[in-house]
Amino acid sequence: MLTQIGIVPDEVVAADVDEKPRRGELPGALALRLATAKAQHVAKRFTGDFVLGADTVVACGRRVLPKAGDEQEAHACLKLLSGRRHRVFGGIAVVDPGGTLHGRRVMTTVAFKRLTKGDIQGYLAAGEWRGKAGAYAIQGRAGAFVSRVNGSYSNVVGLPLYETAALLAGLGYGGGGAA
Repeated sequence: MLTQIGIVPDEVVAADVDEKPRRGELPGALALRLATAKAQHVAKRFTGDFVLGADTVVACGRRVLPKAGDEQEAHACLKLLSGRRHRVFGGIAVVDPGGTLHGRRVMTTVAFKRLTKGDIQGYLAAGEWRGKAGAYAIQGRAGAFVSRVNGSYSNVVGLPLYETAALLAGLGYGGGGAA
C-alpha cells in the first residue's frame, strides 16, 4: 500500500508480537498498542532509520473481531456484521532515526448490508476472509456488502494512507525508502 503513495520500503519485516487484547482493552487502544509494539520490535534491527508499524482492528461495539482462523469463525464474524455498522481502527507507529516513537490512531465506520445465507456462503467459499481482521476484505468481494464508509477507506484496507503520509512528512521523512 505504501507504494501507492510513492513510498517504497527498503525492507518489509514481519514483527512477532502477541496480538491478543489485554483484559478490558478497548479496540482503538489495541490497534495503537500493536502498531507500537511492531514498530519498536523491528526498530531494534534498524537503528537510525524510519520504521513504520501498523495494525488493523475491527470492532463491533467493544468487541474485537478476530482474524478468523477457520471458516466457522469467519461465518460468525460475517453474521455479526450483517446489517450493522462497525468500526475499523488503524494504529500507525513510527520510530524515527533518533529512536523516538510517534503514533496515531484512525477510526473508520463501515456499514454492511443485511447479508443473505448465499452472500455468506459465497464469500466463505471464495476464501478472501483468511487472515483478515473481521473476516473480510473491503477491497475484494466484500466491497459489495458495504453500504457506507465514513472515514478513511484505506484504513479499512489495512493502512490509513493519508494519516501515514502526514505523520512521516511531519517527521521529516522525504521518501526514497523506509524500513
